[in-house]
Amino acid sequence: MKVEQIYTGCLAQGAYYITSDGEAAIIDPLREVQPYLDRATKDGVKIKYVFETHFHADFVSGHLDLSKKSGAPIVYGPNANPEFDAIIATDGQEFKIGKVTIKALHTPGHTMESTTYLLRDENGKDTAIFSGDTLFLGDVGRPDLAQKAAHMTQEELAGLLYESLMNKIMPLSDDITVYPAHGAGSACGKNMMKETVDTLGNQKKMNYALNQPNKEAFIKAVTDGLLPPPAYFPLNVAMNKKGYESIDDVMRKGMTAMNPDQFEQAAELSGALILDTRGADDFSKGFVPQSINIGIKGDFAPWVGALVGDVSQELLLVTEPGMEAETVTRLARVGFDHVIGFLEGGIEAWKKAGKEIDTVNRISPDQFSKEFKVKESMVVDVRRESEYAAEHVDEAYNKPLAYINEWINSIDPHQHFFLHCAGGYRSMIAASLLQARGYRNFSEVSGGFNAIAKTEVPTTDFVCQSKMLTA
Repeated sequence: MKVEQIYTGCLAQGAYYITSDGEAAIIDPLREVQPYLDRATKDGVKIKYVFETHFHADFVSGHLDLSKKSGAPIVYGPNANPEFDAIIATDGQEFKIGKVTIKALHTPGHTMESTTYLLRDENGKDTAIFSGDTLFLGDVGRPDLAQKAAHMTQEELAGLLYESLMNKIMPLSDDITVYPAHGAGSACGKNMMKETVDTLGNQKKMNYALNQPNKEAFIKAVTDGLLPPPAYFPLNVAMNKKGYESIDDVMRKGMTAMNPDQFEQAAELSGALILDTRGADDFSKGFVPQSINIGIKGDFAPWVGALVGDVSQELLLVTEPGMEAETVTRLARVGFDHVIGFLEGGIEAWKKAGKEIDTVNRISPDQFSKEFKVKESMVVDVRRESEYAAEHVDEAYNKPLAYINEWINSIDPHQHFFLHCAGGYRSMIAASLLQARGYRNFSEVSGGFNAIAKTEVPTTDFVCQSKMLTA
């Protein structure tokens, strides 16, 4: 028996590859499935089942393409009602993979179909659980995402989650390995550990949710402080439940190369959003007007999902040469299947063609330190509220990037302000969105607060000074 976690950092997502005696199972596969097929061929094993822990909200799973290409059936837990052929397991149903067994444990609460898969080795010993979004390391799945589908409140779903954990997970042996669907950075939880594998025994000791004195305390603890889910979450759920276009077709369309004239014409005629995935510094020095910058070297896909929202939005790409396929793939992982092409030769080709270029007024931390005037300068900090609370520029306003579509119209287009985040990634996203909406009355600070804090600019903490988002 062999278990391998295939972890994708940009999504904080774990897929699992299990083999035994010539057979394999894949749990929660990513959208691009060829690597799984290639691995199975290399190992000389046949993929027997594709298991899904639930209908995922934060990414589009590869279950349909993998099933079609491998011939393996898709397995969901009780209450799932996908619009395609699948095995709907009963609670306790067992599946053989070579000499090992996978048992479906229905664990509703995060969603109604959420299922934990218990792995038993050749001797019938409980070895591991693939807990999906039911149990994370340091946390549990948020109970607010399935309210509409379940016709229940988040408190009622949290109560179901409590019963699932106490009755199905907690009785299992401490030495069992916990393999969750997500780790730190995922919006599916709020307190996840940076580690991606742990023992159940350690989780019983340190996981705050598993150590509440009673059901009422558990419900309060897991529902407290939940931020609104990103806009694309329900759209990904729908794709996972109803089906989607083959990743092969998505890649074929997205990899349409366009020269500058073709790119310009497509932008004018299609209504597509121009997405520039280069680094913040390069973007600031020159970009196609109206482009939105979300750098590929960061939390790219989640930010696209949160800020663009509509997965049906057509996209045109400007990337570093050679990064086109990677970008189309990452977009497809979160359901953005409508890339209609990319600028061949990147921004340099655009410049050589004599096309119009826009720039962002990006200043250094030292320049900010010289220009900043206490009680006079306006500073907009787009970090999360918790980051702002820890320390921020004195008198700064906190307007988190995640809520920019709510607060952008409250900006006075005539008053100059300084714009920053922690390191420059998020503030450049904000800068590109602001300029696309017609705001140019700001200076974006490179290096963000991490660099500002090393200057002479006065800072304070939340206790002393608070100007939170009020839009």
